[in-house]
Amino acid sequence: MRKLKKYTPTRFMAETSHYDRSSADFAVAFIQSLCHTKGTWAGKPFELIDWQEQIIRDLFGIVKENGYRQFNTAYVEIPKKMGKSELAAAIALLLTCGDGEERAEVYGCAADRQQASIVFEVAADMVRMCPALNKRVKILSATKRIIYIPTNSFYQVLSAEAYSKHGFNIHGVVFDELHTQPNRKLFDVMTKGSGDARMQPLYFLITTAGNDTKSICYETHQKAKDILEGRKTDPTFYPVIYGADDNDDWTDPKVWKKANPSLGITVGIDKVKAACESAKQNPGEENSFRQLRLNQWVKQAVRWMPMDRWDKCKTDIDATELEGRVCYGGLDLSSTTDITAFVLVFPPQDENDRYIVLPYFWIPEEQLDLRVRRDRVPYDIWERQGFLHTTEGNVIHYGYIEKFIERLGERYNIREIAFDRWGAVQMVQNLEGMGFTVVPFGQGFKDMSPPTKELMNLVLSERIAHSGHPVLRWMMDNIYIRTDPAGNIKADKEKSTEKIDGAVATIMALDRAIRCGDRNEESVYDSRGILFL
Repeated sequence: MRKLKKYTPTRFMAETSHYDRSSADFAVAFIQSLCHTKGTWAGKPFELIDWQEQIIRDLFGIVKENGYRQFNTAYVEIPKKMGKSELAAAIALLLTCGDGEERAEVYGCAADRQQASIVFEVAADMVRMCPALNKRVKILSATKRIIYIPTNSFYQVLSAEAYSKHGFNIHGVVFDELHTQPNRKLFDVMTKGSGDARMQPLYFLITTAGNDTKSICYETHQKAKDILEGRKTDPTFYPVIYGADDNDDWTDPKVWKKANPSLGITVGIDKVKAACESAKQNPGEENSFRQLRLNQWVKQAVRWMPMDRWDKCKTDIDATELEGRVCYGGLDLSSTTDITAFVLVFPPQDENDRYIVLPYFWIPEEQLDLRVRRDRVPYDIWERQGFLHTTEGNVIHYGYIEKFIERLGERYNIREIAFDRWGAVQMVQNLEGMGFTVVPFGQGFKDMSPPTKELMNLVLSERIAHSGHPVLRWMMDNIYIRTDPAGNIKADKEKSTEKIDGAVATIMALDRAIRCGDRNEESVYDSRGILFL
């Protein structure tokens, strides 16, 4: 049996635990008696790569004083094509056939039965290729069950409706691609108390990074990061994350190697290079490359706003120099407990000038700490820095915002304020009472598409100016775009995984600024029509 070049037990081993080499050796030997099942590796012995063997030795070799395993949950986050399915299938078979557990119940879970069947089919083929297992195991392909006859243990793929069923007596769970779970119901049923009757259950969670920061996978990812970085301790939780850091250069081959421990073994560097070159040519592929190849959590599957181009539009803006100038407002109230955004856009005064953006944001004061903990967004830091205002109480105080806008109207010549019709009736009446011209702005494709396309055009041509406001930048980075069959586009609040209120307010204000201009000028839409990108 090949030995790991240098095995050092994980630093998360508890003081009362110890490394049982014989148990670790048995687990490694069991897996390496199996064979790969796909591609050029099919039929060849499953020789664990160093990173895989480290995981196996830690999980099955580190035991408590009573001899049972220390770790009950393993979270392994790693890019695609690193051998996830094979490792997950091997662990499922080890728990079912090689763990010495009578009537062990081991389950394979994923977002749907088809996804969970991927690991099952690999495990079934591994059994067929191993004579010792093949004569002791019964494979029921129709019901996706593998039965180990000597102990009457089984490995079973669960249906998507499993969360409604109870009564599991779990010895092991293999969750494949946890990031695709649509909600936490199945995860909670399988991991919360279902293994209490077993002495050493193992919940093996293996996944690539996702894009939903409100998912159970991201919650588990954050726990893993907190443990890895020393902010939390949980001696039963085993964290492994391979991926690029947020500030890493995603085009650098050194970063590819750092994020892909099987690079050059299970996937060639030429494949990663080709994917990178394609992403360079098509910005829509960048997030996919980052997520799947570098294991980075991304805002959404396809990034709309190229943030490097947005950042190039950053400039020093002196708000006092804008006093008295014509501008247009965009107001997005959202809900009473959420962020309210008001953005002013100043149209250019001549052909060499740019559209200037001044954003303002509010959040209920009593919601601030809760939102920081729940959303893991630095609202508190932004509030201290003056980029985010709070209103008294646990809901938005619209009267405070109305007075704030009234004071802005004393400084700037606010010609119009565009607003989303939803939930703004009373505030609109109050603003009209203050003398503002307030115009409703539809949120459908018809109204939103032209200014949304113009925003992109202005950013790409650097004809828009902003101060680098961090809240607005965050929201621009969050935008997910929906497209209709006619090619019209709009920002989609439901699909955007974080807040985009400021971006929507900017788009509404920009529309009015383009249509009406600095004076009573002809609209750019009238002179050249709608721009299509």
